[in-house]
Amino acid sequence: MTPAPVLDIRSLDAVLHTPDGRTLPVLHGVSLGIAAGECLGVVGESGSGKSVLARTVLGVASRTTRIAATGEIRLNGEDLLAAAPARRAELLGTGIAMVHQDPMTSLNPVVRIADQVTESITNRRRLSRRERLRTAAELLASVDIPDPARRARVYPHELSGGLRQRVGIAAALAGDPALLLADEPTTALDVTVQRTVLDLLDRHRVGRGLATLLITHDIGLLYGRARRIAVMYAGRIVETGPTETVTEHPRHPYTAALLRSIPRVTGPLRRTLPAIPGSAPDLTRAIAGCPFAPRCERASSLCTTAAPPRVETDDGHSADCHHPVGRPAPAATASEAVHLEAP
Repeated sequence: MTPAPVLDIRSLDAVLHTPDGRTLPVLHGVSLGIAAGECLGVVGESGSGKSVLARTVLGVASRTTRIAATGEIRLNGEDLLAAAPARRAELLGTGIAMVHQDPMTSLNPVVRIADQVTESITNRRRLSRRERLRTAAELLASVDIPDPARRARVYPHELSGGLRQRVGIAAALAGDPALLLADEPTTALDVTVQRTVLDLLDRHRVGRGLATLLITHDIGLLYGRARRIAVMYAGRIVETGPTETVTEHPRHPYTAALLRSIPRVTGPLRRTLPAIPGSAPDLTRAIAGCPFAPRCERASSLCTTAAPPRVETDDGHSADCHHPVGRPAPAATASEAVHLEAP
């Protein structure tokens, strides 16, 4: 019998309310699940809805906007959208934790590292100053920070970017959460330390049985780390499946275009890196048909008027597309509409 997923999202829609009174639909029918110890990679361009998905699961928004969500977000069977605000707040740091993109913005610059790392613990029980320093040092040591007892007493600006990100990971792990949301955790780091941070996340995921949602714009980063991939575009999951299947045999034209745009160090020399024409759709405008149609080389007139069907295979690989890769392209495409106007 397959165990129930730690995170189970069903038909999630979300609307963003902005300070100027606009209402922007940002998530559309998102469904996914993550088991204990599993890493699910969510990939897409900036503006595809990846970070909004993480913030909606976490139950927080920016200071100037409000997110209204419908559907289900279940954490170990408990529907977070139906939970009282006090219960949702109780789960932050204990049931769910997040590693942010930029540790300089997620860490308080005027609070010592020990107090920030142990915050999720001290929110539930009192710790003496000595206990707080000892606990912080143990957590910092668990993420391979050298001289953890001394580093627990310093401020964030006294650490390098890589060490600050490790502090963020230690703080996320302090409450022993069931679910870890990692939102572009290596974007602000030098390439030489990115692998170290990702290896660290993998080690704790396996050792603690953490369900991990790894968000990235770099689909190549997910090789060997995520068992499954969900590709997002315009607030929708357009393709999902096992990592090897999605990356080697993509069905959605958007996924195929992302893979083509990855720089390669082997094979024929490419003087020009392939790019996806146009840009992500304007969220203030209603989308008829497939949101990727204006940028898609396989689009037909059908794609501009009808929502794409879901094409599934037996191995859990699915894509929402009228003309999936691997099938003959339509005889007459909407290329005249595709490149006329970037949304």
